[in-house]
Amino acid sequence: MSRVAAIIPVRWGSTRFPGKPLHGIAGKPLIQHVWQRCVEANIFDQIIVATDDMRIMETAFQFGAEVALTSPEHGSGTDRIAEVAKKLKGTSIFFNVQGDEPLIDPRLLRRLVKKFQRSTKTDLITAACPIRPKEASSEHVVKVVTDRSGLALFFSRSPIPFVRNGTQAQHLKHLGVYGFRRKALFEFVRLKPTPLETAEQLEQLRALENGMTIRVVLSETSSIGVDTPEDAQTVERQILGGNGGA
Repeated sequence: MSRVAAIIPVRWGSTRFPGKPLHGIAGKPLIQHVWQRCVEANIFDQIIVATDDMRIMETAFQFGAEVALTSPEHGSGTDRIAEVAKKLKGTSIFFNVQGDEPLIDPRLLRRLVKKFQRSTKTDLITAACPIRPKEASSEHVVKVVTDRSGLALFFSRSPIPFVRNGTQAQHLKHLGVYGFRRKALFEFVRLKPTPLETAEQLEQLRALENGMTIRVVLSETSSIGVDTPEDAQTVERQILGGNGGA
């Protein structure tokens, strides 16, 4: 079976929330919650925190993570992952588990890995969950539509599909986790940003605009991405309330 690595790309700088990876949530830094979710999935051959910041590196070492110190010049988390992947010669699948998703479901991570190992013809894999129309109207919630076989057709900040004349449609929220095959990862980071990617500010559109295939796995559960201190408080309440503690 293919060797699979989970790589958690994190940086200190954030316009809305500087130092976010080390922000304390329920007694642990945010990044530790994400790492523990990957450990609990019990499916990865390696779990690596990839960062360009010594403060994050030292903290991750303290709670037992494997850490890769990467270049500060990377424009995206995927570029950071590719730097680490080059050194992992025997690994054929890489999962980008975003460092601001402390409530990512370990069961979903297991499903994604197993599905990707079986679906050998797709380049990438990701996840989505059903949401209400009101949530779909937010530009901060990325939506995805798929074909009938579960391959992504488009990702957008707009509510897609657009519903006319009171017809019913299911909106899907994109969840922040990706799996790449080794070849697809290195091909992706060599590609230049594309028009749709630039317009929507969604990196995954670069893959679709260049003909790459993205499998979308449906999840029954959502997760909260931490973009602001208020999001961190919401996550902490869920963890302390017993709804998703890591």
